[in-house]
Order: sequence, then structure tokens, then C-alpha cells
Amino acid sequence: MSDLLALYGITASVALLWTVVRLMRAPKDRALWALCGLITGWTLSFPFGRAADHDAGLLGTTPMESRLIEQGLVVIGIHGLICFYLFSALNNRQARKRAWQYGAVLAVALTAMIVSALLTPDGVGTRDHRVTSVAVFFVAADLYGVFGFSRAWVWNRRYARGAGPRLRRGLRLAAAGMLAIALAAGLFVVAVVERWAGGGAAPKSLHAHGAASTTLGWFAAVFLLLPGVVIFLIGITYPAAVMHVIAQRLWWRHLRQYRRLGPLWRVLHERFPENALDRVPARPWREMLNPLAVHRRYYRRAIECRDGLVRISPYVSTPAGSIIRSPDELSHGLRRALQAHAAGQPASATAVPIAVPADSSLDADVRELIALSDALRLERPIGGS
Repeated sequence: MSDLLALYGITASVALLWTVVRLMRAPKDRALWALCGLITGWTLSFPFGRAADHDAGLLGTTPMESRLIEQGLVVIGIHGLICFYLFSALNNRQARKRAWQYGAVLAVALTAMIVSALLTPDGVGTRDHRVTSVAVFFVAADLYGVFGFSRAWVWNRRYARGAGPRLRRGLRLAAAGMLAIALAAGLFVVAVVERWAGGGAAPKSLHAHGAASTTLGWFAAVFLLLPGVVIFLIGITYPAAVMHVIAQRLWWRHLRQYRRLGPLWRVLHERFPENALDRVPARPWREMLNPLAVHRRYYRRAIECRDGLVRISPYVSTPAGSIIRSPDELSHGLRRALQAHAAGQPASATAVPIAVPADSSLDADVRELIALSDALRLERPIGGS
């Protein structure tokens, strides 16, 4: 159980960090704000719930106040999930109207929870469901959980049908998690009522949820609630996580190709320094720390290499109308052409097609440039140059 609780805390924290980063990039995305509200509520509720599980307070609160903060943040987060789907599917005006309507249900649940917490006598355990006020508190919270996650599950299944493969996999994971949470919340309601009516207690080692006071509640917590929360959080972050992995692969590929273009770029830059597209960055330290700068440097180096080859190509001796395709042959001719250009020898004003890719894509062009750059790196300089 403690492992599941730790996994829940870690997953919620990672999901919160991911959401905050996305919000910084899209601060006007209302659906993302709603999702952030869900994850923030769940993350902040975790320490209050852990304290209340041990009948202790947190930050100067009483145990029951900590329980109220925990469950209040949870149900407010569930309302955030509802708003996430509303703002994802409807225009802002319609979504706001529907959000206020669903907010009325949230208000009823919160009112019942607050009144029940206030009516709970001091010294009563926050998981003692034999006390009517405590039982009502958890029934209100768990019924709202059934309501919120059931609605979200229906919307999720509907939207998954028209989604792309990556998003559809994430939505299906989230749907599985939501279904498990909704079922667990329903079982918790039954468990609370059973305990209030005099049912038996669960193992004392269980501290996952206030409603887990019977064998039924223990089953719901261990096999449905905590795994469901983890699966749900993984599902909603899955599409972005996959995109991040793809972006990281592209970043590493561009970094490797940028470095492999180095030998070709250096010999051309030495001869044609005016070809540099960005000689002195305004803030070099920001250029070095910014991950996106790798892509800019990669594209810039590829363009500068191609521009340099176009300028030096008239000095590359080829049979009339022919195209040099061998990187080794071209690297040898390129060094001689650079020597001729440095010596001021005359050359034709017509550019010669060299290192021509099989197609017009940038990737194909870079492959040709890299092949030439590798040949330059391995070739012994002519005449000690």
C-alpha cells in the first residue's frame, strides 16, 4: 500500500510539473488551466490526506480540517476535469455556461462536506464512519467522485473515437483509470454505509482513504482507487510524453549532424566568413542554454555549408556538364578549389552542381553534406593545407 501511495505522489507531482510547463507555453488555453486545476488539487491534497490518515493535522489544522482540505481539493480537482472536457469540446461561452451548471453540483457536495466536518466532535477519528457526520462527509465526497468521473468517462470515450492513434491510446488509458476511480468511489460509499451500520473493520495497516474501513473499502482502495489514479495521470500525460520523446530524438539527431557538419563548415567558413547567418548572438549564454538553439544552429550550419559550396563550386574542376557524386572525389577537389580561390586564380562564373541530393528534401541535402564532411575529416590535407 505504501508503495502505491508513493507512486501516486510521484506521478501526481510529475504530471503537475508537465502541466505547468505546458501552461507557460499556452497561458490562454482554458482547457489546460482546468486540467492544471485537477492535478494541482490532487497533488496538494496528498500531504493533508497523509496527515489526516494518522489523525494528525498539517500546517496548524486539526485532523478533521486536514481531511476537509484534502477531500475538498480532490472534489474541486474533479470539477476541473469536467471543465477540461467542456472547454475542449465547446466554445468558451458554452463551456463557461455548462461549467457553472456543473459547479452547482460541486457546491452541494462541498456544502455537505463542510457542514459535516463542522459537526464532527473533537477527538473523533477522521476515518471513524460509525460517527454519522464523518459518514455523511465521505458519502458526499465519494458520490461526487462517482458523478464527476462517470461524466468524464463518457466524454472521454466519445472523443477517443475520432482521435489520432497517439491521442487515442492516451485517452483509453485515462478512461481505464477514470472507470476504476468511479467504481472505487461507488464501493467506498457502500463501505461507509456498511461501517456506519455496524460492519467490520478492515486491516489497521490500511491508510489510503478515509472510506476504506471495511473489507470492501480495502479492496476498492488497493485494486481500484490508487492504481486508477496512477493510470489516469499516465493517460492524460501520455500523448505529450510521447511527443517529448520524439522531440528529444530529433534534438539528439540534429546535435549529432551539427557536429558532423563541422569539418565542412570550418573550411568553407574560413574562406567565406561573410556567409555566416548569425555571427554574434545578442546573448551567447542564452544561445548555449536554450535547447531549441540546437535546431537553429543545425539549420544555420546546413545552409551556410550549402551557400559555401555554391560559391566555391566554379573552382571545382569537372568534365563539362558532369556532377561529382563521390564524397572522396569531391573532398579532394574541394580542397584544391579552396586553394585556388585563396590564390586568386580565375574561375568560371557558373556554379557547378556538387553534392547534389537524390531528392529536394532538407534531410537528403544534409546527408550529402555530411558524407562530404566525413570525407574531409578522414582525408589527409593536400600539400600540408
